[in-house]
Amino acid sequence: MIRVLVVDDEALVRTGFTHILNAADGIEVVAAVPGSQAMRTVRESPPDIVLLDIRMPDVDGLTVLAELRRMPAPPVVAMLTTFDTDEYVTAALRSGAAGFLLKDTDPEQLPHLVRALAEGGTVLSSKVTRTVVDGYLDKDLHEPAFRLTARLTERERAVLVLLAEGLANTDIGERMHLSTGTVKGHVSAVLNKLQVSSRVQAALIAERAGLLAPSRDEATG
Repeated sequence: MIRVLVVDDEALVRTGFTHILNAADGIEVVAAVPGSQAMRTVRESPPDIVLLDIRMPDVDGLTVLAELRRMPAPPVVAMLTTFDTDEYVTAALRSGAAGFLLKDTDPEQLPHLVRALAEGGTVLSSKVTRTVVDGYLDKDLHEPAFRLTARLTERERAVLVLLAEGLANTDIGERMHLSTGTVKGHVSAVLNKLQVSSRVQAALIAERAGLLAPSRDEATG
């Protein structure tokens, strides 16, 4: 059972996400709370996944993210936003968020995206704009994306594409007929060669380098 905590200042959003996720097999919303109750709830009912609003009036979502990341065994965090051009997105990704979702994400896609997060993947809304992607990469990388991906072997490149498309290590292994351990080794090599510390950063580089399909509903990695 995947335990999910929804943190949002809007009661309607909390109720909607709770209803959708609790109706899905293998997912349980342990709580849905405003930002001021987030840390206490995490300690009392530890979740596997936290869906965290970026902008809340009572507490800043990035502050909550930083506190969660300092925990000994932090949950996976994906940020919620109503703006695909939200300037907070890049800060959230840089701070260790596993991705971000727009609040108008297709309800049928939401359980799938939560499962991807639970399996170690990252989630990027398909509506993430070129401005956000370019701005994030320009600030954090010294080399163009195409030059970084040129360092990868053919197999590492294939792993990167599947990672960016939302496959967890076990799924990548099945697709490429490799053991999960071998895939983990390739993922580590990809992150090292791309000079990044997270899968979501690698996924952004893959998109910037033109390795992904130009149109897709959701990109996860």
